[in-house]
Parts: sequence; structure tokens; C-alpha cells
Amino acid sequence: MRKTYFAVTAALAITIAGFAQQTGPYKIVKTSKTGGTGGFDYIYADSANRRLYIPRGADNSTTPPSPARISVFDLDALTLVGEVADTRANGAAIDLASGHGFATSKPVTMFDIKTLKVIKTINVEGAPDGLLADPFNQRVYILSHQAPHVTVIDAKSGDILGTLDLGGAPEQAATDGAGHIYVDVSDKANIAVIDAKAMTVTGHYDLGDKGNGVAGLAFDVKNHILFAACRNSGNPPANPATPTMVILSATDGKIITTLPLAGSSDGATFNPATMEAFSTHGNGTLTVIKENSPTSFVVEQNLDTMAGAKTLTLDSKTNHILTMAAEYAAPGAPAPAAAAPAPGVPGASGQQGRGGGRGRAMLPESFQILAIGR
Repeated sequence: MRKTYFAVTAALAITIAGFAQQTGPYKIVKTSKTGGTGGFDYIYADSANRRLYIPRGADNSTTPPSPARISVFDLDALTLVGEVADTRANGAAIDLASGHGFATSKPVTMFDIKTLKVIKTINVEGAPDGLLADPFNQRVYILSHQAPHVTVIDAKSGDILGTLDLGGAPEQAATDGAGHIYVDVSDKANIAVIDAKAMTVTGHYDLGDKGNGVAGLAFDVKNHILFAACRNSGNPPANPATPTMVILSATDGKIITTLPLAGSSDGATFNPATMEAFSTHGNGTLTVIKENSPTSFVVEQNLDTMAGAKTLTLDSKTNHILTMAAEYAAPGAPAPAAAAPAPGVPGASGQQGRGGGRGRAMLPESFQILAIGR
């Protein structure tokens, strides 16, 4: 995930959102102020086991200091149920068949999803960021902006099987579960195609100037359609850069259409139960794109969420979208004194985090999880 911080004004958000309908079927159905200190980046829902994983950074401003960890929540109640301790990661993912979890720390952490105990650490090169657990052959793909761009790990043993060169910095990956993986390459404006069985890169789908800053990637597996959420499509100064969803065929890379997004995307997902793609933005908006048919797509809704809520995950059981954010002090102002943490909650005060504003202190107990549904 690119280390960006929302700086889009409300006026700009309204202007962009004006391309599409403001009302729609989705709303924030639940907000859980879980508190806790430290930065955050990716969020991951294990729908089968009803768990939600959120890596949190260390915070040395608290007494005692709050260590880095992966916070694990009940996916229904959105309450803390445990932690993978002493793990500084950007993201986490689960291999259901083995019961192993993986976190993009360095070294990569492999843990037991029942006990949350660390099984082993795996030394990798690069800078682990995003990741994908592919059930096709139980492999985990660790994504890095630095070479090697992809490290492939056996989910059963934790052994490194090899690395892949994507030619640029990956952001998000998606699988069809049948041997094909797609990865958006942010700085090259393309989608890399991987043969999961041969573990080779078989091609790239060029997005041209429509794909500048591609970040989120969602996938309609049934119809073989990719949704590439791009932060700054266009060719400035002649064509101003605007956040855009590029919709293309996963079969041949042909672009089907493009639609406006309400902000700069940092994550996307697709829900096959509702035939909708979702993109979250740091300016506090979420765009819902409805797939009426494999050739017909519309922006269904732009929903106000919360500033800084820039990544997302899908709970396929409830059809809820989960995102997260926190509140921050004014630039240069110290955070208010922290209250004592509630039992079982790691810390109470906050600090600057990857999910918040540069140079701004996280307000105590302000970190929260948002559930979005119909």
C-alpha cells in the first residue's frame, strides 16, 4: 500500500461525487470504536471463521509503550478477541485449508489461526506490503514495491517456493481460484497476469493513461472482469487527473469502460452475491459500481464514510463491507491525555499512523471499524 495520507478537501470530494447518484442502498450499519494505538493499513475478513484481522503499528508514546501486533476481532460483534503479538505487519491473510495465517512483516510471520501463536518467521527480501492467499494450490503471494516484487510461499509448510518479477510496484492481487492471478502494478499502469501452477508471469494488460496510479483491484470471477481502481487517470495537463475505475476483460485485457470514483482509491473488492464492485478512498467516500451485465456498468452510489477509511474487505456471509479509520488532532497539536485502556484492549492513546494524517496525533480511543451494508 502506498504511504499516502488523505489531503482531499471536502469541496473536491463533492465535485467528484457529483458525477453520480448520491443516494443508494448502502449505509453505515455499525460503528465499533475499538480504540487501540498505532498505525494501520490493510484489513482482512475471514468470513468462514468469523474473524477480522487488522495489523497495528507500535506506539512508543504510551506508558508502557504499545508494541506492534495483529488485532483480531469477532467479525459479527466487532470486538477484540485476541492478538498475534509482537508482529509489525501491513496486512494479513488466511489459508483456510491449513489453518495458517500470514502477515506481511519482515520477516513474514506465519501463525496458527486458532491459537494466534506464531508458528515460524520467514526471511524474505524486499519490503512486504500487500498479500494474497490463493486456495488453488495453497500458496501465499507476498507483494513488495521493491524487488523481488512477489515472494511465493507454501501455505502448508511456510517454505519459500520462489520469486516473481512484475517490472514494477504491486498494490493488490486477485485470484480466480483456478490457476490465474492478477496483480495491479501501480507505477507501470498495468495488470500483471500470473500462471499459479507454473509460477510464471505470462503477460501484462496495459491500461495506458487510464491506469495511472492503479491501486485497488476487484474481480468478477464468473464473468472474467477486472475492476482496476486508479488514483489519477488522465494525461495532465491536457486531461486533468481524476480517480477512475477501469473495467476490463480478464481474458484478454480489453478495456470495457471507465467510470468515475469519488476519491483516490487504496482498495477495491467485488461481491458476486450482489454483482457490485466497491472502492474506498482516503477522503472518506466509498463508490459502489453495479454490474448490470458483463458489458453494462453504472456508478450506483457514492457513500460518505470517514476520512482516512482507505482500505476495505468483504464479509461474504453478511455482504457487509468493512473499513476502518481514526480521528486525529489538528496539525502540530499534541493528542489529549489517554484514558486507561479497557480490559483486553491494547492501549488507549494514539499516534500518527499509516491510516491517518502525517504529523498528526491519533486521538485516544478514536480508532473504529465501520460496517457498511444495505
